[in-house]
Amino acid sequence: MEETITLREIFRVIRKRMVLIIIFIIISIGISLGITVYVLTPIYQAQTQILVNQKSNSVEANPWQSIESDLRLINTYNEIITSPVILTPVIEKLELDTTPEQLMKQISVSSKSESKVVNISVDATDPLRAVEIANTVAEVFKEQIPKLMSVDNITILSAAKQSDSPRPLKPNKELNLVVGAVIGFMLGVGLAMYLEFLDTTIKSEDDIETFLHLPVMGVVGLIPEEKVKKKSLFSQKDRRKKNVLAEK
Repeated sequence: MEETITLREIFRVIRKRMVLIIIFIIISIGISLGITVYVLTPIYQAQTQILVNQKSNSVEANPWQSIESDLRLINTYNEIITSPVILTPVIEKLELDTTPEQLMKQISVSSKSESKVVNISVDATDPLRAVEIANTVAEVFKEQIPKLMSVDNITILSAAKQSDSPRPLKPNKELNLVVGAVIGFMLGVGLAMYLEFLDTTIKSEDDIETFLHLPVMGVVGLIPEEKVKKKSLFSQKDRRKKNVLAEK
């Protein structure tokens, strides 16, 4: 016969096994914190911004045409920034122990639609190294563009700076703790439901109606132990009196 578990039953089990569930939550948060702090490598991010803005060399130049030209070039610039022609000089300047292909995976380039500002983001395990790479990429790119594109339209808008108390981008400690708490809660509830499923003993009148499908006609209250002892002593005295009378 198919059995269904109502929300009321789930809440009853959770309330009954609350201590067990809390223990699981605490253990899971502890494991998540340990992995976050001691196992996962922190990744820091630095960001610099460059502005693509054509320098007008002619008084007759149409400014709208210049803007359109700069916007069309941004997609091309995004690819050039992560190309070996830019990253190789960066590696040589900073004496990095990496290859242009490996360094390219640490760099992401983005720009909003119709915006002439390009964001260069660099991820690294060292916050200072991330700042150095981001700024050096922007500087090398600014130097190389006139040679590659025969146009000088790059301005470093905002250089990356190291924070006094840098916070890693990854792992997200707060998010990991929340995830650990959720996993601990789910494991605790799962174990509580499993223990409840294995426990087939009848403990209350509700259990009789639920599991045996029998109506409860009455409930016998608990009798204090002292009253039971007194009643037992009185019974023994009565039996002794009856025995004495019978012998007479």
